Amino acid sequence: MIKLINPWKGSDFLANISSPIIYDFEYTKDEILNLETKILNETHEKYLLRYPTVYIVNDGEQKNNYSIYIGETTNIKRRTLEHLSNELQTREDWQKFASSKSARMFVIGHDHFNKSLTLDIENKLMQYLSSVDTVQYVHNRRTNQQQEYFSSDKMEEIFSKIWRKLHQSNKELFPLERVIQDSALFKASPFHKLSKEQFEAKDQIILKIEEALNRNKTGQLILVGGEAGSGKTVLMSSLFYDLFQLAGENSDNLILKGSSQYLLVNHEQQLKVYQQIAEKLGMSSKQSDKVGKPTSFINNHSEEEKVDVIIVDEAHLLWTQGKQSYRGQNQLKDLLVRAKVVVAVFDNNQVLSREQYWAEDELGYIVNQTNLYGNYIHLENQMRINGNEQTVDWIRHLVDHQEIKKIPQDEKYDLRVFDSPEKMFQAIKEKAKNQHAGISRMLATFDWEYIDKKTPSDRDYWDVSIGDFSLPWNLQLPQTKELKRKNKKLAWAEQEQTIGEVGSTFTIQGFDLNYAGVIIGPSVKYRDGKIVFDRAASKNKKATQQRTIKDEKVYLSDTLLKNELNVLLTRGVNGLYLYAVDEALQEKLIDAKNGV
Repeated sequence: MIKLINPWKGSDFLANISSPIIYDFEYTKDEILNLETKILNETHEKYLLRYPTVYIVNDGEQKNNYSIYIGETTNIKRRTLEHLSNELQTREDWQKFASSKSARMFVIGHDHFNKSLTLDIENKLMQYLSSVDTVQYVHNRRTNQQQEYFSSDKMEEIFSKIWRKLHQSNKELFPLERVIQDSALFKASPFHKLSKEQFEAKDQIILKIEEALNRNKTGQLILVGGEAGSGKTVLMSSLFYDLFQLAGENSDNLILKGSSQYLLVNHEQQLKVYQQIAEKLGMSSKQSDKVGKPTSFINNHSEEEKVDVIIVDEAHLLWTQGKQSYRGQNQLKDLLVRAKVVVAVFDNNQVLSREQYWAEDELGYIVNQTNLYGNYIHLENQMRINGNEQTVDWIRHLVDHQEIKKIPQDEKYDLRVFDSPEKMFQAIKEKAKNQHAGISRMLATFDWEYIDKKTPSDRDYWDVSIGDFSLPWNLQLPQTKELKRKNKKLAWAEQEQTIGEVGSTFTIQGFDLNYAGVIIGPSVKYRDGKIVFDRAASKNKKATQQRTIKDEKVYLSDTLLKNELNVLLTRGVNGLYLYAVDEALQEKLIDAKNGV
C-alpha cells in the first residue's frame, strides 16, 4: 500500500518555497518495481523519478525502537532495487529491512532539488533522526555537508517544510522540530553544519593527526581553546565521527585507515550524550567501548600499547592531582603517554574544582609549546548566546572584569532581573510549559549544602532556600519506574521532573538552556563598585578548600568561584534571568536594568 502525504495545511510562513512531494511506500521489491503506477500525476513523477530525491527507510517493528537508513539518489527506483537485491548478500542491515513486514520508505522530492541540496537534506535528516528518542540505530553513517551552491540559501526553509510534512505522517518518528533542537543529542550531533571557523579547524586537526601518525610521532598534543559557547563540543563530535569514517575498512585514507580513536570526557551528564551518539551510529558498543571517562581509560591502557588518537572534551575537567581510583598526578600527561595524538578542548575559565587547577606557569608552558608547533587552535566566534554584541559584552564584562554596566536593549535576547526568586521561578516554568520555547531551568551558585547520596536529617531534600522560597537541588526528586527508564539516557536538564529542581555547575556545564534562571547566591557580593567572591559563604568545598601548588598551600576560591559564575551565566541561548541574594548586588542589577 502506498500513501501520498497531504501537503502542509493552514498558515505557512514559508510560502515562497513550494511544498515538497513525499510518498510513503511499503518497503518491498514489488512496490518499487511498480513505482510508476503508484504515483498520482506527471508532476509528482517528474520530481520523484527524474530529479534527485532523498529517502528514509524505516522499520519500527518493535514499539519505540526504530532502525533507519537515510540516503539520496539520482534514481530512486534503481537505488532501492540495489538495496533489495545486491546489497542483501553483504549487508546485515539491508537483510533485516528486506525481511521485515513493517519496513517502509519515505521518498522525498522537490522542484529545488539538485545533488548538493539533496546531500545537505540527507545530512540534516541524519542529524535530526539520530537525535530522536525512538530511533535506536542509524545504519548509514556518512557526513555530506556541502558548502555554498545554487539554492543553498533555501535549504533550511525547504527542510522545515519536509520535516513538518513528515511529522504529519508519523509524530513518533518525526517529533516537532523544537523538541529535537532542544535535545542534548541534537546539540552535540556530529551532523551539524560547521561554521567556516569550525570547518577549517577540523581540517587543520586532521592534517596534524595524519602528520603525527605518518611520522610515527607519539605524545602529540593539539589544544583547542575558546569561550563557553564557541562550538567546541560540536567540533569534537564531528571530528570523532570523521576519524571513525576515515579509519573504516572502506576508507581510501591510507594513513588513518585502521587507526584507533577514543573520546573521553570527565563529566557524567556529557558522557551519557556521547555514549548514545556513538551507539546509535555504530561507533561504540559494550564489546568495543570507544567513549568513556579518563580514569577508566588510563587504568585499562598501558604506555607500551599506545592508541592512535584520543579526543578529550571539557579537558579543563581533567584532574591535576590524584583522586579516588585515579592514582596518578595529572590525567592529561597520563593520556599523552598512552596515545600518539591527544586532541584536548580546554577553557581555563571553566575549571571549577581545586583538583582540576593548573599552576599558571605550567599551563602557560603547555599553551606556548602547542603554539610553537602550530598545534593550538582558538575558536573566536560566540555561537550559544543568541543576543547582540552588546548583550554578550555585558555578560563577559560582569564575569571578566567583575563590573556591572547598564543592561543593553536587545530584541533577540531576554535579559531580566527579578525582585524575587519566586517570580523568576514562575517565569521559567511558563517558558518550560511551551514546547516551542524549549528547555528552561533554574540554576544557582553552589551556596546551599548538598551531599551526594546522603539525605538531610531534618528535611526531605538538600535545597536552595531563600526566605519562604525553597526548591531541591538537582537529581533528588523521586521518579516512577517508567520515568526512571525514560530518564536513564537523558541529561539532567532534559528530564521532565527537573523543572522542580535547581541545577548546579556540575549538572549543567557543557549544556544549553533556552532560558536560564540563575540564583546568584551569597558567595557573590557587590562591594565598592566591584563583584567580589566570599569563600566563607560557598558550600562548594572543591572550590574553597586549599590546594598544594609547588609545596605551598593556597586558596583558589577567587578564580574557581568566578569560573562557577561564568558557567552559569553562559547557559541561556535566548534568555538569562537573574536574582541575587546579596542586597547590594541585587540593587546594582536592578539599577542596571533600569538604565542607572
